[in-house]
Amino acid sequence: MRSPEAPALRRAVLTVALLNLSYFFVEFTVALYAGSISLLADSVDFLEDTSINLLIYVALGWPLARRAVMGKVMAAIILGPACVAGWEAVQRFSDPATPKVLPIVLASLGAIVVNGTSAWLLAPFRRHGGSLSRAAFLSARNDTLVNLAVIGMALVTLWTDSGWPDLILGCFIIALALHAAYEVWEVSEEERLAAKALAGEDID
Repeated sequence: MRSPEAPALRRAVLTVALLNLSYFFVEFTVALYAGSISLLADSVDFLEDTSINLLIYVALGWPLARRAVMGKVMAAIILGPACVAGWEAVQRFSDPATPKVLPIVLASLGAIVVNGTSAWLLAPFRRHGGSLSRAAFLSARNDTLVNLAVIGMALVTLWTDSGWPDLILGCFIIALALHAAYEVWEVSEEERLAAKALAGEDID
């Protein structure tokens, strides 16, 4: 993925990775305070975006074998909070608690700002920065739709005074996070096999 744009792309993806990592802690903390499964699950998405952008960052300089190891680490990092959110969801199925609406809306508005900024930073590279950078741009752009869905859920919660909308949306977002972890793992496995092939080793 070497090109004249590589230094600019590295700066962009590193900035986006740091933005997403920072906001993960913000949204994760607010989700615990608000008692929101959907917001807790959405916070995992910021770890996913952190992982994708860090993978791009190291992909520009690291050999395939090292990138493969990093990819597996990133997948495990995504899985951690996703499992926490999943455990919280399972515990609430018997009696879904109604989350606090205002913190959810405020945190989601902040998430829209972060994802919008990320998409803006990545936009110049979406067509000629490689498949990973395009994936990072599309992920940041599409995450805004999830943030809007969380805000919509909060309004429905305010109207119904029920914890079910939050729980249902949370389960959907958890499923997306688990799929993202699987995809990152698959990419890293492909890189591991490619590295072995280049080294002339047997493919297991």
